[in-house]
Amino acid sequence: MSTYGAIIRVLVTDDHPLMRDGLKGAIDRELDMKVVGEASDGAEAIEQFRSLLPDVTLLDLQMPNVDGLQAIEAIREEYPLAKIIVLTTYPGDARVMKAMTLGATSYLLKSAPGSDILKAIRGTMFGEHTLAPEMARDLASHLGSEALTVREIAVLKLVAAGKGNRAIAEQLNLSEETIKSRMKNILVKLGATDRTHAVTIAVKRGFMDS
Repeated sequence: MSTYGAIIRVLVTDDHPLMRDGLKGAIDRELDMKVVGEASDGAEAIEQFRSLLPDVTLLDLQMPNVDGLQAIEAIREEYPLAKIIVLTTYPGDARVMKAMTLGATSYLLKSAPGSDILKAIRGTMFGEHTLAPEMARDLASHLGSEALTVREIAVLKLVAAGKGNRAIAEQLNLSEETIKSRMKNILVKLGATDRTHAVTIAVKRGFMDS
């Protein structure tokens, strides 16, 4: 990968062609950076990264086939120093923490001004981490709150699918009492008033992502 001072080579990944075109236009107008590749889903992003070895990758999270979180994990496992900026419409403290834990270097919303995105690309080359103000506030508001476990998320996904405690217990090979206990814990952790409210909160915060 090139060092900062040369042209910053950028890979743009988004399943919406118009979004890719907009980012490409903004980046290619800059004298110190250039889009060297585009991808429409996570699988293509992984292939393009291997082929191009870009300096910075802009990556959406919600994409078909292989999503952004899976792409971050695969790329960083193979290339631990890869610089990946998440650029998405999806906020949520759990989602942000997951992306950062997997190796994303920055997290911005697509609604961010173009100047912020360009600044983040340049900053990434210096090892800087950029977090959208909305995300920082979201993280701060849930600071110290207990995260849902993998088992609790599995239960909640089945609740979202419309299944009752008995059906969930049968599908997960657990007792109905165990499911009731997990649901009680979920409601407490999320500060939810009922099952539907819990699903709504979990989706908003990003717990239900893959």
